[in-house]
Amino acid sequence: MAEKLHFSLVSPERELFSGLVDQVDAPGSEGGFGVLAGHAPFMTALKEGLVSVHSDGAVTVYEVRGGFADVTPDGLTILAEHAEATTK
Repeated sequence: MAEKLHFSLVSPERELFSGLVDQVDAPGSEGGFGVLAGHAPFMTALKEGLVSVHSDGAVTVYEVRGGFADVTPDGLTILAEHAEATTK
């Protein structure tokens, strides 16, 4: 079984997602990026766009507007200025 990434998506209103996933793709201010388990640590600002959460063959998409992404040895945390689930 492939290693999983712990991912948390938090907006000022509430935590929208927290759990183990296969991959997360996000809209960084310097360009889009993807994170898998074991990724090198980094922090970046986010621009408006879609965060795609891949888990066990399913993809869940959230629309974000601003915020930060922080990749650590413990996983990925996105602190979004605004975030909501989307059907895109």
